[in-house]
This record gives sequence, structure tokens and C-alpha cells, in this order.
Amino acid sequence: MGPNQGFGGTLWMIFLFTLFASGSGENDRNFKMCGTWRHGNGKLTLAHDFKRGCGHITISANESSLSIHGQITAQCQNSSVIELGPSPEARERPFCMYWEPLLDHLWVEVNGKNHTLCWSSGLQGNCCTDLSQGKKYGISMYGILNATQQDDIISYKIHPAYGFFGGMINCKNEFCEEASKGSGDKVNMIEETVMRSKVLGNVVLPCAMSTVVEMKEGFQGYNITLPAPRGVPPQMIPSVHLPSCLKPPEKKKVKVVCTYFKNTPKQSILEDVVGITVENEIITNLTEPIRIGFHHSVIPTSHSRKCVSWDTKKDPAEVTWKKEGCETIQKGAEDTECHCNHLTYFAILVQLEPRPVRHLKALTVITSMGCAASTLSCVVIMIFLNKQRRRMNPSTAVHRGLAIALFLLSFLFFLTGIVANVGGNKACCVFGAALHYALLSSFSWMSIEGLHTFWLVYVVFSPSPSLYVWHLVGFGVPAVPVIVLLAIGKVYGVIEVVSIDDVDNSYLMCWMDVSPDSVGLLAHYFINLTFLAVVVLSGLIMLFLVQRKIQNRDEWRKNKVAFISIWGLSCLFGTSWGLEFLDFGQLSEFILFLFCILNSLQGFFLMLRFYILDRMQKQSGSSLDGSSSTASSTRQHMLQE
Repeated sequence: MGPNQGFGGTLWMIFLFTLFASGSGENDRNFKMCGTWRHGNGKLTLAHDFKRGCGHITISANESSLSIHGQITAQCQNSSVIELGPSPEARERPFCMYWEPLLDHLWVEVNGKNHTLCWSSGLQGNCCTDLSQGKKYGISMYGILNATQQDDIISYKIHPAYGFFGGMINCKNEFCEEASKGSGDKVNMIEETVMRSKVLGNVVLPCAMSTVVEMKEGFQGYNITLPAPRGVPPQMIPSVHLPSCLKPPEKKKVKVVCTYFKNTPKQSILEDVVGITVENEIITNLTEPIRIGFHHSVIPTSHSRKCVSWDTKKDPAEVTWKKEGCETIQKGAEDTECHCNHLTYFAILVQLEPRPVRHLKALTVITSMGCAASTLSCVVIMIFLNKQRRRMNPSTAVHRGLAIALFLLSFLFFLTGIVANVGGNKACCVFGAALHYALLSSFSWMSIEGLHTFWLVYVVFSPSPSLYVWHLVGFGVPAVPVIVLLAIGKVYGVIEVVSIDDVDNSYLMCWMDVSPDSVGLLAHYFINLTFLAVVVLSGLIMLFLVQRKIQNRDEWRKNKVAFISIWGLSCLFGTSWGLEFLDFGQLSEFILFLFCILNSLQGFFLMLRFYILDRMQKQSGSSLDGSSSTASSTRQHMLQE
């Protein structure tokens, strides 16, 4: 597309680019082999088997399978079979195999759909390139016809397989050196544009490719397609739209530099990076956003897409990605457009996020309302227990400890979203640690409830452990892992929960960073899930033991008493938290809603339990002291001697 010109001025565009190996280079940077796969009418598959090294690669096809196997990769080593679905009536499918040795990146396009077989592992020192045709197999009914290499025809006939051989070179030096020298095919060149490296802060960007646009008076916007390395299809190259508001009105002309390079994938960041700068200007808060279009392989539905920008203000020596200032527009499974309101020499990327949540807004409302109800209920429970005549009774003290822990958990969780949006990452670090402590303390007191019940039911004539022991386990032990994680650092902070329905309206909370390869993820598995497993397992065991002990008593035969007892014990022991382990399969959404409802209202259910038992005791004329023990009163109703 060309520029739009206003009546009062003209637009002068200068494209600065160099094509890799455009006839004068000694090495072909990328490899492209295309053809038409003639197959049968049954089930079709794409198979591959790669080994590290530099030897040969064979591309073959038969009635049901398109196969690629060989030894050309530097880091990639895998094999798998991908189902392509039933074959069309035409029994022919176009395909292309693309190989980028500099990035160790290989993908296959079959019938217009991309399949990445080797994800980029970053810039390679040595790589296998200069793939030349080797053995060409005989004629067959099924196979590859109209085969081309680098768009040059190999054969019009149907062959079952083609072989290619490569050679090992220092690709980083060779390719970047060729780029910096350029070739004789430059168009309107006025300066060098493809460099061996650029420096951004203290970070080197090797083999960055640049396009320079000169904006003059009357500039009304322009669409740019960045220069593509040879062998890479044009649809895989990012596109950039420069809005008219980009040109500073006080200047008659100014240059925009658009830089494109391949990034080493880290932290689920895709490899394509686009940097945009205006000479001698720092531009933010644009009235019309810059639009950057990315084309990529199909992203699994378990991941979300986010546009991020490179923030070097925090630490120029470290790559830091931020989401602020960019809006993500999903335009299909393989296309994402980023709308960003700021402009510096930062990269604009697509970010992958693990497991977005469905119905996030509804779950957030349910959890917030439940936590508010539980917070008030725990206050009522503590007042109720403190009014009892035997306040230092071991059972009453254990109930009070659980009520305090649940109060902290519900109250902090209710406020976590507010603190994350207002307080920032530093405040969230402290708040997230406090929330983690409240969770572990609640788990500890639920386990204590189960152990205390066991003591009352099976060790009737021995005194239970001292209250100091219970308080040490309930409030002291959970503090140890939290203090250790705070000392390690970078564990707690602002966490984003992404909605699968709307990736741009995510929920922020203060919690542990559980991203892949993080310390927080390890802590979650080894600390949180361990505490949770102990709570659920001990709770289920105690429910079984109590039911076995009292099932023959007359009171147990009354349905009302039996239900209240089991339900009350479940609240005390925290067995509903075990739903976390059932969150999979087709019932995942139902389990998630049930988990949020039951556990956010746990404090309210406890208050309801105490109220019902108190009313039952008053109706039966019993004293309240005996009913305050665990197991719905082991001395009252079912365990009364």
C-alpha cells in the first residue's frame, strides 16, 4: 500500500533494506522446499524425526503420510506424528517446508496451515546450511509433484522422496557479515540498514534488519511491510502501520526507524521482535495507536496471547517485558495485532500465558462475595466463642484459632485485587506473603481440628496437647516457608489471571509468581500442595473414623443429627479444598465453581454450624460447654457416655 498524501504536502518514503544471499552471497541463510502432496482418501498424518548434527534430510510422502526426517538441527531433537484430518476429494495438498538454521527453527505449511516442528532456540553459533539436492527417488503413484527448492523447479513428476545435504558453518558470523556487506540490489539506498548488530542499552541485537521512513509535512500515515530474509514467506513477516499523529507537528521532517530481528524465546515470548523509534524523540500517549501485525504458528487454546513491550528503564542490561500501553487484538489462530500508544526503541511481542480461566468475572464476583460473608462470619464466631464460660477449653481454643486464620484468609483475599491495582508490585510483595501465610495457617488449623477430634474420640482419658503446642503449629510453622521465600526474593508480587473470554481485561491479584521455571512454581508444588494434601487426607480419615465410632448410637440414626455432624466436620477439616485435585476433564468448570463457592464461604458455614448446634442444644436442654468440642461435640449427642 502506498502513502496517503494531503493537499498541503507530500510524503517521501525511503526503504532501506538488504536481501540475504540475493545471488552474491556464498551461503543460503534459509531453506525452502515446496510441492504438491498426492495422497489417498484416508486418514492423513505429518510425521517427523530430527536428530542433532549436520548431514542429510529426507522429505517423503506416500498414500497417508508426509514425512520429514534427518540430521540438520543444532538443538532440536524430537519425533512425533501429527494428525491432519481426513483428505479432501481432490487428494492433493500443497505444502512447504521452511528451515531457518540461524535460529534452529523449522516448520511445515500444509494446505495453508502452519505446523512448527522445531521451535526457535535462539541464535546459533554453528548451524547446518547450504542444503543442496541429493538423491531423488523414482516415480510412484503417491508422493510429491511439482517440487521446488527456493522457488526453483526440481521436478514436475511424482517422486516418493527427495534428499538434501548440508554443511556446517559459523552461521552467526557468516550471515551477519553478508548482511552488513549488502549486495548490488539495494533500492534507494542512502545508508547501511542491515547491520551485524545493534546495541539497545547494554543488550546486543544481532542481525537486526531496519527500514527507515522519512515523514514530511502532510504525513497521513503509512503501512510498512518489513524486509524479509530470503526463504521466509512474506506472510510470516510482521507488518507495521504508522499513524499520522506520529510526526511531531513542530518539525518539517523526521525519520522513523523500524527494526526487525529474531529473539531468543524466553518466558513464553515469541521470537519476532519489532522495534520502532523516531530520531531524537521520546513519544508516548499517542492519540492513535501504532499497529503491529504478527503472524505465528497456531497457539494452543490453553494459552493466551498478549502484546508486550521492551522496558529498559528498570535495568538496561536485562530484558524486561511489560504489558502496559498495548492492546491485544486476536485476528485468528495464527495472527495477532498489537495496538500500542507509546514509541521507543522497545520490542513489541506476543506473550503466551498458561491456562486462561473461563468465566473469570463470575468467579471473581462469587469469591469476593463469599470472602466478605466469611470475614463477617469469623468475627461473629470469635465473639461467640469468647462469650462462653469456659473460654480456655481446648476445643474452644482450637475453634478460635481456625476462626482467626480463616478471618485473615478471607479478609486478605477480598482485598488482594484492590492492593494489586493501587499499591503496585512492592506493596503486593508484602501483601502476597501475608495472604500466603494466611492460607498455610488455615490449612494448619484444619489439620489441628482433625487431630484434636481424633484425640477426643480415641484417646478419651489422656489430656490433649497443650494449647501452646497447637498455637505453635497453627501460627508458627506456616511463617517459616513464607519467611524463606521472602528472603529468596522475586516470589511474591502482582499476578495476572487471564480470562479466556477477554484477554485484555484480566484480573490482578497479589500472590506467588507461578510462571514456568520460577521459584514460586516450585514453592507452590512443594509447599502449598503438600499442606493441602495433608489437610484433605487427614480430614477424610477423621470423617471415616468418627463415623465408624458413632454410627451405632441412637442419635446417629436421626438423619438431621447425622447430616449436621458430617457437614460440620467437613467445614472444620477443610475437606472441600480437595476439589482442587478434581479440576480436570469435562467437569472442570463445574468443579471450579463449586470450589470457589464452598471454600470462599467456609467461614460462613462454620458460623452456621455453631448456630445450629447451639439451637439444638437449647432445645434438648443441654449445656453449651459439652458441644464446643470437635466432631460435632464428642461429649454431646453422639459421643455422650
